Amino acid sequence: MKVALVHDYLTQAGGAERVVAAFHEMYPEAPLYTSVYDADKTLACFKKMDIRTSFLQSWPLASRRLHKLALALYPMAFEQFDLDAFDVVLSSSSSFAKGVITGPDTCHICYCHTPARFAWRQHGYLANSPLLRLLSPLMRGTLKDLRMWDVDSTNRIDYIVANSYNVARRIRKFYRREAAAVIHPPVETKKYSIAPPDEVGDHFLVVSRLLGYKRIDLAIEACNRLGHPLRIVGTGPEMKALQKIAGPTVTFMGGLSDDKVALEYGRCRALILPGEEDFGITPLEAMASGRPVIAFGAGGALETVIDGGTGLFFRDQTVESLAAALRSALQTDFAPQVLRSHAMQFDSAVFQRKMMNFVQAVLEHERRDSLTHFSRLKGSSDAADLSFETSPWIRKEAEVRL
Repeated sequence: MKVALVHDYLTQAGGAERVVAAFHEMYPEAPLYTSVYDADKTLACFKKMDIRTSFLQSWPLASRRLHKLALALYPMAFEQFDLDAFDVVLSSSSSFAKGVITGPDTCHICYCHTPARFAWRQHGYLANSPLLRLLSPLMRGTLKDLRMWDVDSTNRIDYIVANSYNVARRIRKFYRREAAAVIHPPVETKKYSIAPPDEVGDHFLVVSRLLGYKRIDLAIEACNRLGHPLRIVGTGPEMKALQKIAGPTVTFMGGLSDDKVALEYGRCRALILPGEEDFGITPLEAMASGRPVIAFGAGGALETVIDGGTGLFFRDQTVESLAAALRSALQTDFAPQVLRSHAMQFDSAVFQRKMMNFVQAVLEHERRDSLTHFSRLKGSSDAADLSFETSPWIRKEAEVRL
């Protein structure tokens, strides 16, 4: 079986890129198609892979810093890939990778991290960049066209796997179709361990890209109000704005290596997740380190955090609500081994097993469907009278119940 992998762009090292790395472990011979690749800014494991980039690789506007100005070119970049030689195309997408064009004999399975933010959450998308805020009157026409392309390209996908029930709901709302399954993203739990009690501090922790919708400002303001230590790991365009509102108990750690981030998880009192995430890997990484999570009770956190068991929810996205949850956390004891056991349910091995089973189930279904349809054609004296029935969605590992 010939498999091709497709991903939006390899210019950062986030949860989506770790999904692609897990796909490559499943199919080590598969080439990886992407729009642009920057080896210095993404996971080191990609250096060993057969990376095939688009024409955007040589365009300066396609760099990570300026790629939003080249959005209109990305559909063309993915549609020009020739994937006819492959039996299965497995795309990892939150924007353009799902738009590849496959032949009639190729099965395209898309692992959807979220419907494209530029298409369906334009106000927040434009607000995340000072440059885009300036150009927003000009960008809106482009984004409208891209939204139409986003819907059309989604119709070409054979099967969609959602990374969470939260995202499955968005797929239903925006694309008017069901996800075939929900399979949560992988957590490399072996990278994390429970720290000795004498190494655990009293400070809170945030691990995040510093973007507006992540609402890091809430964590800062709440810790300012409590006078409690907060460490922030990560970089991003909101860094300077956040530093301006930070009090003396807030420390910006910048970007850290995976090993150092793992140490930070194990030594914190609790992780704070102040924004609404599509799914959110960091809560599970913290729990794999035996540390609880204080999360906004919405989005992906509802699928990873057990309120009162592995962490606490704050219900309103306000400083007052978060500060109250932090006070409660300081008075609550959580069992580190219980937290780690919960995180193990999302381990990489579990993810890979579910994905492999799903792919095999889909291919077996497609084979049976093709044989059934061929038999009907062969037995009919007038093939034009036959009506082809669309195959039902496969729900092999996790049925979407919304």
